[in-house]
Amino acid sequence: MKEGIYSNEGYFEAKLQIRPADKKIIDYALSEITKRKNVFIAKEVKLKTGIDFYITSYRFAVSLARNMKRKFGGEIKISRQLYTQHYLTSKLVYRITVLYRVKKQPL
Repeated sequence: MKEGIYSNEGYFEAKLQIRPADKKIIDYALSEITKRKNVFIAKEVKLKTGIDFYITSYRFAVSLARNMKRKFGGEIKISRQLYTQHYLTSKLVYRITVLYRVKKQPL
């Protein structure tokens, strides 16, 4: 992975899940993240079924998944989970999970 796309802190707003792990889709996602100067990857988790990127911008995660759907096909599922309540404004703060799933082609 390239230097500069990882944030030192554990802060993230969204989890981008790519299922199954496909090298060209992962490379596309990483290249789009590196183009943005204000978006970082807080953590990357490799699983048997795919890969998870913990990203610092939920809006970018949603737009990236939509762009991947246009380019590679597949489906998107977006869910959110209550994370905390802001201590000054009392607004509810959510973290979202964006699942991008590619249908495997039959042999």
